[in-house]
Amino acid sequence: MVDNTPGSTFSTAAQALRAKIRRVADFPEKGVLFEDLTPVLADGPALNAVIRELAERSRELGADMIGGLDARGFLLGSAVAYELGLGVLAIRKKGKLPPPVIAQEYTTEYSSAALEIPAEGIDFRGRKVVLVDDVLATGGTLVAATDLIERAGGSVVGYVVVLEVDGLGGREKLSGAPLVVLAENG
Repeated sequence: MVDNTPGSTFSTAAQALRAKIRRVADFPEKGVLFEDLTPVLADGPALNAVIRELAERSRELGADMIGGLDARGFLLGSAVAYELGLGVLAIRKKGKLPPPVIAQEYTTEYSSAALEIPAEGIDFRGRKVVLVDDVLATGGTLVAATDLIERAGGSVVGYVVVLEVDGLGGREKLSGAPLVVLAENG
């Protein structure tokens, strides 16, 4: 059940997530419990609590650039970067950026795809990037984004996500960089 009380305030991201996440059984396929962050993003105080904590954890990891993964990671990552006074790198799905690009294919729990970053115009050498996304599931998108940043000359110093789906092995696929999850699944 989603709390739609007007004027609610949240002192922690976990409190906001518990109150606002919409849980949908059997989506996108039978047996999956989908945790919809849309109500969290649409609620000012809930979004503020989540962004505050994502930014705090990104600062602790030593970020000098935030990488936001297509598409909800763009929303979260740009707000985190703004909060910290840093730049944000939009890590795009294949075909959304003009060439030249650096591309990396990956698989998810439902499909395969590719991510891209610009091959020109951004100097990644020596940059310390924290990758921000909404959900860690199989780890495919975060691993692909890590590969992109490293191939471009930067380093991923941490991963900050809102939710983690247990049992899909995503955590185990990530590099040695720290992982921060604001709220565990369920």
